[in-house]
Amino acid sequence: MSKGRFQIIRCDMTDVEAVIADSTHKFGRHTHDQFGIGVIIRGAQKSLSGRGIVEAEAGDVITVNPGEVHDGSPVGDVGRAWKMLYFDPAALAEPIHILSDGKITMAELTHPALTDRAAAAGFRLLFRAVTDKNGGNSEIEAAEKLLILLERLIRQHSGERELNVPSAIKQARSRIDDDPVSQLSLNELAAIGGVSQFQLIRGFSRLTGLTPHAYLVQRRLLRARRMIASGETLTNTAHASGFADQSHMTRLFVSAYGMSPGQYATAMR
Repeated sequence: MSKGRFQIIRCDMTDVEAVIADSTHKFGRHTHDQFGIGVIIRGAQKSLSGRGIVEAEAGDVITVNPGEVHDGSPVGDVGRAWKMLYFDPAALAEPIHILSDGKITMAELTHPALTDRAAAAGFRLLFRAVTDKNGGNSEIEAAEKLLILLERLIRQHSGERELNVPSAIKQARSRIDDDPVSQLSLNELAAIGGVSQFQLIRGFSRLTGLTPHAYLVQRRLLRARRMIASGETLTNTAHASGFADQSHMTRLFVSAYGMSPGQYATAMR
């Protein structure tokens, strides 16, 4: 693996992906289309988040929201190790709906780094429940542990946040989301909502933490991840995801995820 070890584990729970990592890799700015909840096992890291720069050390809980721009660098020379569970938004919709007494179907994890021993212990129990193939853990047990962890993170440490973003910027983002492969220009994206190119760049950065071009690259990387996980060849994936060639995709993939597309394909087999 690139600068460390990355292990992707298939989970019994639908729409959940487990990762165990031990690395000195410095991740570039990127996004996921999933919620991420994890725990630092060894060492420490510093990262950009939706709340600014944060640091997490061994025992701390780390989280990320879908579309939240973040990066990650080790503190010191020895790297850091962590475990992570990535949840498709659909996997958390029902638990959050239950916890809110039916008032909401989605929430925001507002603490990208959190020192909470109970939450960390709850995460470890959940991780074991969804990844231990021989431990006799049931789907009911996993669902129960997920609710307990979310109750801790959302009710006690989280909240709802509404973004007041002009509809023009949302329209431009939707245009990229609908077809990230096609070639788009700033002029076209600005024209969609009737704003100037400068207004587009400034508003887009406020909404997503990325410029329109950087956001487009992230959407292409997410498309590439899904195609590789489904068994598509790397050459076809690069072309179908809008990259100039396979080497272009590989360079950006390693920067964002800490492993090459080939390594990710091997891990997902």
